[in-house]
Amino acid sequence: MPVRPNKASSGSQSTAAVLMTIGAVLAALAPDFPDISISKIRFLEAEGLLTPTRTDSGYRTFCPDDIERLRYILTAQRDRFWPLKVIRDALDKLERGLEPGPGDAVSARPQVPADIVDPGLPKASDLSRRPKLHLTGEELCDAAGLDQATFEALRTYGLLRPESSGHYTDTALSVARAAGALAAYGIEPRHLRPFRTAADREIGLVQQVVAPILSRKRGTDGGAARDPSAQILAECIALHTALVKSGLATD
Repeated sequence: MPVRPNKASSGSQSTAAVLMTIGAVLAALAPDFPDISISKIRFLEAEGLLTPTRTDSGYRTFCPDDIERLRYILTAQRDRFWPLKVIRDALDKLERGLEPGPGDAVSARPQVPADIVDPGLPKASDLSRRPKLHLTGEELCDAAGLDQATFEALRTYGLLRPESSGHYTDTALSVARAAGALAAYGIEPRHLRPFRTAADREIGLVQQVVAPILSRKRGTDGGAARDPSAQILAECIALHTALVKSGLATD
């Protein structure tokens, strides 16, 4: 069920074109709900389950979301025998982002979506994937659009670390590009040092947790144990992202 739009916008010309009178609503819903009546719609409004827009002359008008909301209420009464208190609670849940339960289930009340996943988060396989690129410093600067001074500063503050061969990987390229983008906002490499420190601390924490796990598994089955570091780090990144989003959220 769609969430009701802001009533402040319902006076616009585009919204007004789709508003329906209470009589038109009754005619639209009567085929599916033969016992619907104007008095019932008014009763649901009085109970706070509907809030149609009023014209300057006081007539009720209903937008498409109002119709869907009313259809949900009538279906819940007819098919699930829900009392108004339960329907009111279900409507509140829907408006807060929960989703309807299975239509044929007894417990078809709205529930928290189980599959909310941030598509931008890396998976464990992404973190453990072997690098494809092995770039020289000059190639890295060209690809990321860095000048030599910024490149050296990123090296100095530990944000760019070459491989033992002296080359830079795909990950280093991502770091360089992100640093270049932040530079446009006046954020210099020296400002980014806390990111390097935080990342190293996360990795250190995970290594500290994983070491005894791997030791116990080796002692139990004597074989090579699966290293869960990448999966744990993926969860750490998800936590960090969620905390940043939470900090930016406004009421």
